[in-house]
Amino acid sequence: MTDTRWLDETEMAAWRAFLTASHLLERRIEEQLKSAAGLTHPQYEILARLSEAPGRQMRMTELARGVVVSKSALTYQITQLEKAGLVERATCPSDDRGVLAVLTEAGTRCLERIAPGHVAVVRDYLIDRLSRAELASLTSAMTKSEQALRS
Repeated sequence: MTDTRWLDETEMAAWRAFLTASHLLERRIEEQLKSAAGLTHPQYEILARLSEAPGRQMRMTELARGVVVSKSALTYQITQLEKAGLVERATCPSDDRGVLAVLTEAGTRCLERIAPGHVAVVRDYLIDRLSRAELASLTSAMTKSEQALRS
């Protein structure tokens, strides 16, 4: 058994700052999206990713990986978005077993309506508070963590 490498004061300060800021930002984003459109942050992320995809559609498995949720959690979210008329499912033309999530016209209009408020929250509480160098450092650090978590 190895000895635990406890966090030192600097490491603990970084960890707590990350946790607190990420939780507070997530809460603020959720509040904005709920009041603007009755959507959750994961639902918004699904709409945004579909809007950026070729043909405004993605395979469900690829979409789940992109929004970092399980397949069952994505299925639930897609069902909710389908009920709202924002997304529909289609069979993948190249693979009958594959399912595509497709952004509808109503989904596009919803996203166009609520995206400015979402971006304002992200800018107000994160992006505009950091210098370009800090943004580059944040991107580098979070990319390293993401790569470790995905491997």
